[in-house]
Amino acid sequence: MSDPNGLIQPGQTAPGFTLAGTPDGRQTGPEQFRGRPVVLAFYPADWSPVCGDQMSLYQSAAPVFEQYRAAVLGISVDGIWSHRAFAESRGIEFPLLSDFEPKGEVARRYGAYAPQGEAARALVVLDTAGTVAWSYLSPPEVNPGADGIFDALDRLAANREVLAG
Repeated sequence: MSDPNGLIQPGQTAPGFTLAGTPDGRQTGPEQFRGRPVVLAFYPADWSPVCGDQMSLYQSAAPVFEQYRAAVLGISVDGIWSHRAFAESRGIEFPLLSDFEPKGEVARRYGAYAPQGEAARALVVLDTAGTVAWSYLSPPEVNPGADGIFDALDRLAANREVLAG
């Protein structure tokens, strides 16, 4: 499903999945948000400085994501207990999902798995029907920010207005 050279490409149907996001075993995935745009933020590790800044940025942008009705899902190969502690320490309220076992299976399906055994730093925006609207693979040491995500969400919103009008 992904481009043979890497990340899943716009226009492709996003692979379905559910992953644990909390120690109680509750499963979350993009299908739960059908009818809304979904942002998948793959990242290497909970406690690395760049990842912490990136996830904190998305939390601080929560009101903007809400304006688009977009759900944000963070995904790494870290375990659920690491996610819980990381989220609590950074005040992150959106789901952080554990692609732990089998390690990196979802990241691999999206073409967002790094050879060193962790998720790559990649962003994927899904439209309301679960089709990839935009994807971006960032260098691992660079926080990709949110501008590309918001540009993709702007395009989705404009398309909905055209369809509704």
